[in-house]
Amino acid sequence: MKRNILFCASEMTPFAKTGGLADVAAALPKHLKKLGHNVKVVLPRYYMINKNNLEFVIGNIGVDMGPLGTLWCSAYRTLYEGVEVYFIDYEIFFGRKNLYTDDNGYSYPDNDARFIFFSKAVLELARALDFKPDIVHANDWHTAAQPIFLNTVLRNDPFFQKTASVFTIHNLQHQGVFAKSAFEYLGIGWEHFNMYEMEALGALNLMKGAIYHADKITTVSPKYALEIQTPEFGFGLQEHIKAHAYKLFGILNGVDYDEWNPKMDPYIAKNYDIDDLSGKKVCKIDLQKSFNLAQKDDIPLIGFVGRFAQQKGIELIAAAMHELVHLPLQMVFLGSGEKWAEGFFQDIANKYENVGCFIGYSNEFAHKIEAGSDLFLMPSLFEPCGLNQIYSLRYGTLPIVRAVGGLDDTIQNYEPHTKTGDGFKFYDATKEALIGTVRWAVDTWMHDKEGVNTMIHTAMSKRFDWQRSAKEYERVYELALETKR
Repeated sequence: MKRNILFCASEMTPFAKTGGLADVAAALPKHLKKLGHNVKVVLPRYYMINKNNLEFVIGNIGVDMGPLGTLWCSAYRTLYEGVEVYFIDYEIFFGRKNLYTDDNGYSYPDNDARFIFFSKAVLELARALDFKPDIVHANDWHTAAQPIFLNTVLRNDPFFQKTASVFTIHNLQHQGVFAKSAFEYLGIGWEHFNMYEMEALGALNLMKGAIYHADKITTVSPKYALEIQTPEFGFGLQEHIKAHAYKLFGILNGVDYDEWNPKMDPYIAKNYDIDDLSGKKVCKIDLQKSFNLAQKDDIPLIGFVGRFAQQKGIELIAAAMHELVHLPLQMVFLGSGEKWAEGFFQDIANKYENVGCFIGYSNEFAHKIEAGSDLFLMPSLFEPCGLNQIYSLRYGTLPIVRAVGGLDDTIQNYEPHTKTGDGFKFYDATKEALIGTVRWAVDTWMHDKEGVNTMIHTAMSKRFDWQRSAKEYERVYELALETKR
C-alpha cells in the first residue's frame, strides 16, 4: 500500500555530510519512492547549503520553544534524484560553518535547542504542507524528539492521530544528552521526565526517550541490534534497549551501486569488473603514483578511508604502525578527525616510504583507494553497519575487519582449506590481534594466489543493495502502523 513517509535527518548526501547517516538519508528515500511511496525528506538548511539553488516554499512556520518563545522559520525545497527534499531555514541555529561542532571539535552549546527546534519545525512543516504522514521516520538523536512528540502532545492531534513513528539508531554512542533544563524546550509534561522515559542520571537523554516512545525501532545491522543490548556496546542504555527489544529490528544498510561500481566509476584510472580484472592493476599503479609510493606489484597495498576517531580503531592502528611498516606491504590513509591522529599518520607517511597519507576528505581519493588497494583495513571498536567494507567487496579489495556489528554481518572469514570467504577477521580489540591478522592477510596475498583470486570473485559477486533494505523498512512501517492502530 502506498504510504506518506516523512523522513527526517540532520544530514544527507550531497547537501551536508559527516558520516554514514547522510548516505542512508540519500539512498533509502529514493528506493522507498521506487516502491511507490510518497516520500518527503527534511533537513536543516545549514550555511553550506546555498538557498539560491532552492525553491522557496513557506515563510512563516511558528515553533513553540517554551522558554525561548515562538521562533519563526522558513522552508525551502528541491528535488534530488526524484525525491522531494525540504530544508528548515533558521539562520540563528543553522547558519554556521559546521553541523554539530565548532572548528575545535567542541559541540555547539545550544545543540539541545537547535535540534529540538528542528524536530518540531519538521512536524509543523508537514502541517503547513497539508502532508499527513503515515510514518515519521526519525534518525539518531538529532530527530529523536519526534517520536516523543507524536506519542505525547500530538497523540490526540487530529492531523497526526494516525501517524506512526519509526526511530533508527545509526550510532548509539551519541545519544543527545543535555542538562535537565533542556526538557522545557520539548513542551511536554514533566511527568515524562522519569527513569523509564527520558531521564538519565539527572540529565535529559533524547535517544532514550525515542526508544521508549517510538512505535518501532531499527538499527543498521542485525549484529548491532544484538550488540547494543550488551554492556560493551550499549553505552549505558543496554538495559533500556533490552526492555524495548520486542520492537527492535536490525536492517543492514544498502549500498548505492550506481556510485560504487568499478565497471563505471568515473574517478578511477581504468574501469574493470569480475570478468576482467586487468584494470585493477592499472588502478593500483595510479594509487601508488597519487600517494608517491613505489610502483610495486609484488607486495599488497592496504587502504584506509574513515574518520580518525576512537570508534574506527584508529588507536589500534597507531599502536601497531611501527611493526606494520616493516612488513612487505604499502599503506595509504585518507581521513581526518582527532588532531593527534592527523599528526601521527602524517608523520609516519613522511618517515616511511611505504606509507601515504591525505588529511581531509576527497571523494575522488576514496574511490581510487577502493579500486587501487589489494586489502582494506577496518579495525573498528564498534561498527553499527559500515559501508566501506561493502564498497571494498564490490571493488575486489579484500577487507581486514574486526568482527563487530555490520562488519561481522557482511564479511565471511577466509578458510584456507576450502578457499571460501571474502576477507580476514579478528575479534580482540588489541594491537596483537590486528598485527597478526594483517600478517595473515599479507602472507595469504603473497603466497596463496588461488585462494586470493577465489576470494576476489566471491567478494565481487556479493550484493547489498538498497532495494532489499527498503523492502525490510516497508515491512517495519506496516508493523508500526499496526502498533499505532
